[in-house]
Amino acid sequence: MSSLPEKQTTSIATSTPDDVFIRDKSLCKELIGKISFTEMIYFQVLGTLPTPAQTAIVDACLVTLMEHGLTPSALATRLIYSSAEEAMQAAVAAGLLAVGSRFVGTTEGAGELLARIVAAGDDGAAEARRIAVAFKSEKKSLPGFGHPFHKPDDPRSPVLLALARQHGIAGAHVRAVELLSREIDAVFGKHITLNATGAIAAVLADAGVPREILRGFALIARSAGLVAHLAEEMDHPLGMPLFLEVDERSRGVRSRGV
Repeated sequence: MSSLPEKQTTSIATSTPDDVFIRDKSLCKELIGKISFTEMIYFQVLGTLPTPAQTAIVDACLVTLMEHGLTPSALATRLIYSSAEEAMQAAVAAGLLAVGSRFVGTTEGAGELLARIVAAGDDGAAEARRIAVAFKSEKKSLPGFGHPFHKPDDPRSPVLLALARQHGIAGAHVRAVELLSREIDAVFGKHITLNATGAIAAVLADAGVPREILRGFALIARSAGLVAHLAEEMDHPLGMPLFLEVDERSRGVRSRGV
């Protein structure tokens, strides 16, 4: 059995009686009032301060990901709050559990596809076509593509891609997502929209965010969005009325012996 190191520690933070240090920077002298929350997120997660361009892109992605309407995550948050009003953290946690392969968390899946295309180098077009062919033959949803409401295009995606170009961030991953989009349209024989999570995967990757942590940025943004749903839930409850409606309908079904 392997033994634990003599001292457990972290390279992220430490403290002294008169200060706190994060990534070797003084929280009180170098961070508070000196950098924004978005810059702090990047610094805390990745260990380096972002450039102004990286900050602008990360900030834009966090704003884009914050709200998605009454998706399963928002409904879960509202329902749990209606059952445990004393535990806001439980309600937010419940909502975050719904960030997965269908909603919001598709940034991660899209990032994996883009990484394959970038890694293929000069063979990127062929790799993009292989991806498109494989998803069509297996009849699987393409992470980062398609939307039930925004058609023919997701209005958020071109804004994010244009912003990445404006700030000089657009690079290999933006090229990869545009290449993949073209190949998908060709293979499927119709236009399939590049949705916001696909665009976000591309611009965040070009801003220096590793694909393995892409979903983490989605979680940060959604946490704020779910708190907003809780604030509304406090004044205009939806969770309890929804539960009561479902309960009433199920009772009606049982009474008819269905």
